[in-house]
Amino acid sequence: MDSNYPSIFVEEHATKARAILRESRLRMLPVVDEHKRLLGIVSRNDILTISSSVSPLRVRGIMSEIRFAAPTDMDAIEATKQMMRLDEWYVPVIKTEQNNEYTGIFALEHIIKKLYEKGSAGLTRPLSDVVTTKNLLSCSPNDETDNVWQKMKERRLAACPVTSKGKPVGMISEQDLLESGANFPRFESAKPKLKSAPIFTLMTTPVISLKSKEKVGKAVQLMLEKNVGRVAITDDKGTMIGMIDREDVLKALIM
Repeated sequence: MDSNYPSIFVEEHATKARAILRESRLRMLPVVDEHKRLLGIVSRNDILTISSSVSPLRVRGIMSEIRFAAPTDMDAIEATKQMMRLDEWYVPVIKTEQNNEYTGIFALEHIIKKLYEKGSAGLTRPLSDVVTTKNLLSCSPNDETDNVWQKMKERRLAACPVTSKGKPVGMISEQDLLESGANFPRFESAKPKLKSAPIFTLMTTPVISLKSKEKVGKAVQLMLEKNVGRVAITDDKGTMIGMIDREDVLKALIM
C-alpha cells in the first residue's frame, strides 16, 4: 500500500479535488472528516461532471460511496481478487474493519509490481492467452470528445484507444480530459452546446502497443516503466486486435 497517498476533506471545494487529481495524475482521492475517518471517494469520473472552474460545489456534493475499503491486516491477494470482482483499480485502506480511519491506498499496480519482482510464473504466458478481444471500445481521431467520454463513462473505462484504418494511433484517457482545460466536457448542462473538440486534439501519442505473441512479462514491464494501465495488442500488420490492462495481467499472475 501507499501510506503517503493524499486525501481531501469533505467540506473542501470540488475544484480543489480536481486540481489535485489533474496535477498529481491520480485516479481518485479518499474523502475524510477532521478525524481522518473515511467517508467516500472522489474519482476522475466524479470530477468530470463539473463544468465550471469556479464551481461552488463541495467535495460532499460529488463524492461517491465506497464500494470496498481494505483493512490493513487483509491478505493482499484476497484484496486484489475483491477489487477485480468489483472492477476497482484503487481502494482506500483503513486501520481495521471496526476502525475506518484512513491510512493509505492499495492499487492493482502495487501487487503487479511485487509479483513481477518475484518472477511469477504467469509472466511467461503469451499475451494471446489473456488479451481482451471482444466488445472493445475504440474511437477515431475525428470523433467528438464529449461523445467518446459518454461511452467511456457508460462502460466504466478510464481510457479508450484511438484507431485509424484499424491501426492504433493514440489513447484518450480521463487524465487527458482533465488536462484539456478549455475543452473540458460539459455534461451537467442541459443547454445546447457547441461542438466539442475532436479526439485528435487531446489524445496521447504515440500509443504503447505489443504483438500478441509477446509475453505477459513484457506488458507488465511497459506498464510499470511507463505508468500506464493498458497496452494495445496488434497483429503482425499493426492492426489492433485487442487490449490488455492491469486486470488482464493479474488474471495471468494470480487466477
